[in-house]
Amino acid sequence: MLEESIELRLEQLGITLPEASEPAAKYANCVIVNGLLFVSGKGPSGKPKGKLGQHFTTDEGYQFARSAGIEVLAVLKDALGSLDKVKRVVKVQGFVNADPAFEEPHKVLNGFSDLMLEVFGEKGMHARSVLGASTLRDNLPVVVDSIFEV
Repeated sequence: MLEESIELRLEQLGITLPEASEPAAKYANCVIVNGLLFVSGKGPSGKPKGKLGQHFTTDEGYQFARSAGIEVLAVLKDALGSLDKVKRVVKVQGFVNADPAFEEPHKVLNGFSDLMLEVFGEKGMHARSVLGASTLRDNLPVVVDSIFEV
């Protein structure tokens, strides 16, 4: 039995990938080394600005992290031609622009992690770390960088 394609899975989830966003400065969107694809940090679409726990709730942060995941998927598709070339999500690191009293950065990053599991199934299970940050570029609420086996 053939595995379901990732493109079909995205369609079933109601996800339409945008064009891959351009890097915010002089660096590559992604780099492939020895079968690993490293995606530069991506934020949510629409470029919202503000801090979790001050301007945004945990639930809003979850949606921002999910949106950043969709941006990452667009970069993967642009780089690989097909998301079916992803063998596994390896590592995710999230940075949450948070008020110092905000204690739920891990719940925010679940938006990205849940998306990877929905899209890639068991291949979406990954190692992860998340950090609360006092500031992020352009005052984005979330930035996520990630590593994939291809």
